[in-house]
Amino acid sequence: MRSSATLERVIDEQDFPIRHGVFIAVAGPSGAGKDSVMDYARQRLGPQDSDVTFVRRVITREMDGAGEAHDCLTRASFDEAESKGAFAVSWEANGLKYGLPASVDGIVREGHVAVANVSRAVIPLLRERYGNVIAVIVTASRDVLAERLSSRGRETREEVLARLERAHAKELAVEDATIIDNSGTLEEAGEKFQDILRRAAAWSAVSDSV
Repeated sequence: MRSSATLERVIDEQDFPIRHGVFIAVAGPSGAGKDSVMDYARQRLGPQDSDVTFVRRVITREMDGAGEAHDCLTRASFDEAESKGAFAVSWEANGLKYGLPASVDGIVREGHVAVANVSRAVIPLLRERYGNVIAVIVTASRDVLAERLSSRGRETREEVLARLERAHAKELAVEDATIIDNSGTLEEAGEKFQDILRRAAAWSAVSDSV
């Protein structure tokens, strides 16, 4: 295993943004079904889709079986890993810390497609690190979002609606984003996301051979 000093030198010597490959950044409001849409596509990948990698995030939250599968770290362990360059990109939201492993750089540099669930706020950082970033916003109508979030019982409907109003404004601030409306069937939204994956994989294959 490399020492942290060696790892820092390797990172410093790399050229950014990384030009080969594609990074697909999936974002959107709570209740939109981002994980479900991504899982739909992941479960339908075949041997021909070996160039597509779904990135497992590191989060300072215990896995409860209800949300996405992720790697867990305590906040102290996360901070230590972050200081040693373990993450390609990291951020904080809602009192938790999130990180994408440094191995993502290698995936993209080798001309492959990396897919990850991220915060909207981190997309500009991703565009600085990777030359080809596709921002995908998975969303749904406000009524659908309000119903899904209210059913969790964590907030009143009024609180949910206020949060959705703020989230809508942030969605519009994501430049050049592809919007997938998941108000209807999961199949419909999932197929649209699969189409994005296929086009990204085809483009990365061509760009890597140039």
